[in-house]
Amino acid sequence: MHLSITNDGVDLSPGGEVILCHQTWADYEELLKCRLDNAAIRVRYDARRQEIRLMAPLSGHGNRSDTLADLVKTLLRHCGRDWQCFDPITLKRFGQVGLEPDKCFYIGSCEAILGKERIDLEVDPPPDLALEVDMTCSSNPRDYEPLGVPELWIYREESLHVYVFDGRHCREAADSPTFPGIPVRTLIPAYVRRAWQARSSVALREFEIALREYLP
Repeated sequence: MHLSITNDGVDLSPGGEVILCHQTWADYEELLKCRLDNAAIRVRYDARRQEIRLMAPLSGHGNRSDTLADLVKTLLRHCGRDWQCFDPITLKRFGQVGLEPDKCFYIGSCEAILGKERIDLEVDPPPDLALEVDMTCSSNPRDYEPLGVPELWIYREESLHVYVFDGRHCREAADSPTFPGIPVRTLIPAYVRRAWQARSSVALREFEIALREYLP
């Protein structure tokens, strides 16, 4: 596995993950500057563990995260709800945590961030829904607690885990508050697999038909 960090950028072999220990917030900010706009390299910081994690997702990761986001857009469209999607995005709580979810959605709070190129959680609300696909590494819902993201989906090993922030902790939930009455934990993995096997367009068309059972 190759890792190179210079003033000209950050380079990491596809599928690689590197953990840098005993790192400060200043180290994290400096690494973000070195990365420039290379969104293919994901960077996370956790002050509790004093760790920076660098990840370079594989193409299968990107395929699944795109499909997951398309399925969420389909759900929102059928529910008649507006949204603003962000990708890539860096969510930071100064001195505590820095995360880069695979996708995120502003839904109820989308008016607050319209026209903005970057999100600053000191003045902007967190996204209403964040999506993570765990293939290269494992996401920890606790890392999202300082950010106050109301709902987090983690797709891992062909299963969907839904976490809801209760004001203090991210707790796993049986259903999605964003899509009440729709069994997303069952439907979403089925159509992510379908997209991988039969093309994304086919899976999305079939998903729209399946939703008629749950939506007016």
